[in-house]
Amino acid sequence: MPVQERHDAPLAPLTTFRLGGPASRLITATTDAEVIEAVREADRAGTPLLIIGGGSNLVISDKGFEGTALRIATSGFTLEGTRLELAAGENWSDAVVRTVDAGLAGVECLAGIPGSAGATPIQNVGAYGQDVAQTITEVVAYDRHTDEIVTLTNAECAFSYRHSRFKADPARHVVLRVRFELEDADGLSAPLKYAETARALGVAQGDRVPVAQARETVLKLRAGKGMVLDPDDHDTWSAGSFFTNPVLTADEHAAFLARVAERLGADVQPPAYPAGDGAVKTSAAWLIDRAGFTKGYGEGPARISTKHTLALTNRGSATTEDLLALAREVRDGVREAFGVTLVNEPVTVGVAL
Repeated sequence: MPVQERHDAPLAPLTTFRLGGPASRLITATTDAEVIEAVREADRAGTPLLIIGGGSNLVISDKGFEGTALRIATSGFTLEGTRLELAAGENWSDAVVRTVDAGLAGVECLAGIPGSAGATPIQNVGAYGQDVAQTITEVVAYDRHTDEIVTLTNAECAFSYRHSRFKADPARHVVLRVRFELEDADGLSAPLKYAETARALGVAQGDRVPVAQARETVLKLRAGKGMVLDPDDHDTWSAGSFFTNPVLTADEHAAFLARVAERLGADVQPPAYPAGDGAVKTSAAWLIDRAGFTKGYGEGPARISTKHTLALTNRGSATTEDLLALAREVRDGVREAFGVTLVNEPVTVGVAL
């Protein structure tokens, strides 16, 4: 079957925001060999290249993309014991279901996250106390600099909070396959690290529950925040969390607390979580809400979700510029209120916040 190729192809339908203009050329690759050949061809010609997986983390310019957009639609799910290998184009949420059905723990709290498996190591996808860096053993990728397939260990991926070597240098590697080591805990989940999940299940943090029960609970929590894709629910026409949770140095955190006390009162204690080396992570959602950007904020076609302040949404007729205007308003408002600058989590293409 020949590689599918289209010209002046709409990209908005390939993103969860449903925003963005067309690509000069769109190639859909269904095998690793097709992915590599498309990348090589673009690199040799000096053509700009945009890699698209599930489209759940992209903000594309209204003008579109002047170059080759490569949609990775490869398939492959291999589970041997507790070892899992996923092709980059595999639907992530579906893969989680299959691991849970097999009674294995390690990614059950990452249920319902939209997008493809190949995107998970790029931003170290995480939620509800789990992230993929905890279970990824290797990432197989095409190295555009050396023109060869390489296998990178977990350590070589340089994972950190919503970050990795792939995100730090996005023009170098194209993820082909991701390998995981899961846990056989006799059908039980990994120890629950997230307080909200434990509360919803009526257990203590650190406890284990049936792995399917953990997954279902996470799905309900995500759905309540508009974080499970539903074409009829505009609260899910988003990229999930638009901003990452800020990680502050000790000095930055002290200055932040002083701003909070000045604005909200000395008795107000914002969320704080140890982030290593004396740093503290706080909640972007808390900051957004306390800066006055509550659920449903906005009057135009791009608004904050009615279910969760951390999600910016397309109400059906928005443009990318509408979305960015809202994102800038929120970012600037939080900075003015608390002295903290929020950083966008989605990748921007042809635009900047």
